[in-house]
Amino acid sequence: MICPKMESFHQFRLWVLAFCFITFQSCNGFYLPGSYPHNYAVGDDLWVKVNSLTSIDTEIPFSYYSLPFCQPEGGIKDSAENLGELLMGDRIENSPYRFKMYTNESDVLLCRIDKLSADQFKILKKRIDEMYQVNLILDNLPAIRFTKKDDYFLRWTGYPVGIKIQDAYYIFNHLKFNVLVHKYEETNVARVMGTGDAAEMIPPIGKEGSEKPGWMVVGFEVIPCSIMHNADSIKNSKMYSKYPSPIKCDPSTVAMPIKEGQPLAFTYEVTFEESDIKWPSRWDAYLKMEGAKVHWFSILNSLMVITFLAGIVLVIFLRTVRRDLTRYEELDKEAQAQMTEELSGWKLVVGDVFRAPSNPSLLCIMVGNGVQILGMAVVTILFAALGFMSPASRGTLVTGMLFIYLILGVAAGYTAVRLWRTIGCGDQKGWASVAWKAACFFPGIAFLILTTLNFLLWGSHSTGAIPFSLFVILILLWFCISVPLTLAGGYFGAKAPHLEYPVRTNQIPREIPQQRYPSWLLVLGAGTLPFGTLFIELFFIMSSIWMGRVYYVFGFLFIVMILLVVVCAEVSLVLTYMHLCVEDWRWWWKSFFASGSVAIYIFFYSVNYLVFDLKSLSGPISATLYLGYSLFMVLAIMLATGTVGFLSSFWFVYYLFSSVKLD
Repeated sequence: MICPKMESFHQFRLWVLAFCFITFQSCNGFYLPGSYPHNYAVGDDLWVKVNSLTSIDTEIPFSYYSLPFCQPEGGIKDSAENLGELLMGDRIENSPYRFKMYTNESDVLLCRIDKLSADQFKILKKRIDEMYQVNLILDNLPAIRFTKKDDYFLRWTGYPVGIKIQDAYYIFNHLKFNVLVHKYEETNVARVMGTGDAAEMIPPIGKEGSEKPGWMVVGFEVIPCSIMHNADSIKNSKMYSKYPSPIKCDPSTVAMPIKEGQPLAFTYEVTFEESDIKWPSRWDAYLKMEGAKVHWFSILNSLMVITFLAGIVLVIFLRTVRRDLTRYEELDKEAQAQMTEELSGWKLVVGDVFRAPSNPSLLCIMVGNGVQILGMAVVTILFAALGFMSPASRGTLVTGMLFIYLILGVAAGYTAVRLWRTIGCGDQKGWASVAWKAACFFPGIAFLILTTLNFLLWGSHSTGAIPFSLFVILILLWFCISVPLTLAGGYFGAKAPHLEYPVRTNQIPREIPQQRYPSWLLVLGAGTLPFGTLFIELFFIMSSIWMGRVYYVFGFLFIVMILLVVVCAEVSLVLTYMHLCVEDWRWWWKSFFASGSVAIYIFFYSVNYLVFDLKSLSGPISATLYLGYSLFMVLAIMLATGTVGFLSSFWFVYYLFSSVKLD
């Protein structure tokens, strides 16, 4: 027979192992379970795909074929896209770049543009000025470019459209590709890594080399060059034919200026290189952020400091409250009555502490939406830390967030309606209206912000604009999934028993004494401590969104989020107790905004990031898009953190006045 202490110890060990597993996997590019490598035989076709043109100067993506580039012979075709890719502005299409596995090629002619029209010349110059990057994809790997600066190699995804030197514009019209391949050795890798379907799709290799060995793509590098081609010599040449003269690619020099009315020629070369990189590690090159050591040290230091401070606050707070309770309960009734007359503090607001707040329905709706957003964040980050939403699966993170949010409409409706009934002392009247408003509050604001920003993107002809058909799909998802689930949750909340207050509320509200300082000033200042737990991680998240980097440390993000929830709860508890001690019984909204005020500091930080880190962000449209998306993010954070603070304060007040018998 196992004793309870030993069983608890074993459970604790399991939790520690699971925690270490999540953190370890987040640091090592963990892949989506069930994914498998694609095995190519020598000579098999490899087709390069193109994604939207992107720039950290404007943050407005454009289609690859909006510029005068070569088009594939069979026409432009969209690749399979999920909902997340469309929402993120990705437009993956086919391209004319074609390779043969493990077959080096040089001086390959792609196409010839007869004449640059005035519009084409103008848009090329504009894209070069705005530092737009061309994004290519091979076997689901983005093209990566290495540049050397002060003995350090910098990694970039994609390559620039061109470069401006003095008053001349040069285009990169020759690409030198280097494809890293790894020999396919494990014949049963599909059974180990994937499912039965994967095993059928990966052909087996014969014993002792009886068949041609297979190869997997583990790296895709590009070097752009500007070459002065003789356009007249290739007038009658076809795509993929040999260029008449040898091409020497030197990335340190440029030679092809663009001029209106002049032709352009595009060429490429490709070499294959056998690499020791194994297929599960092929994304490591993309996940190596510059300054990674500083990142880990800063996060760990922040976690240790904030945990220490939160522990001190929690210990002092619990000792103060427990001493107050113990001192009061040890007195007899006469002494209690005399003490009540002599002392001031939270004991004097017993008849008002559960008085309904102003705008109770709005509070219930915001708390319900906060539960929905917080639940979505927890589940999404946990799944991402476990590898189910890896960077290799484009759009999976956004798609997962959307559908988890829709499903958690049940929790939003249940929480909002049950809180509504608790405030109303069990009255079910109006629960359907509260549930309906909870289903429309945050999504309605989100649609308003996104629609406004979408009009700006439509006016710029950007691929970041959400198509009208996708708008219809999102509205259908909202009203056909989220709203019914929220109403269903509200129904269950109306049927569930409400919480009965431990004390009675007086008919006449108690007058609140004059305060030395405005209470809302203290509430707004309370957001500084939660902000201190996440501002370092926030920098890396902002950099990944606006600077084109890949964010992958979801294990640490999960830890920071848990710490943020704990700190928000503690801050709200302390502020609520302080307000009750000065006989201020209006704690409902103040407890919500005590932790929710962290959103104000995040918005100020976003403005600071715009001014000092995104100095190159050009144009009012780009700045408006940035501020609009930041406002959307800040609103979601305010609802989530405010909900944590309110629910923890509600539990504390309920527990505090349930522990003391007051007449």
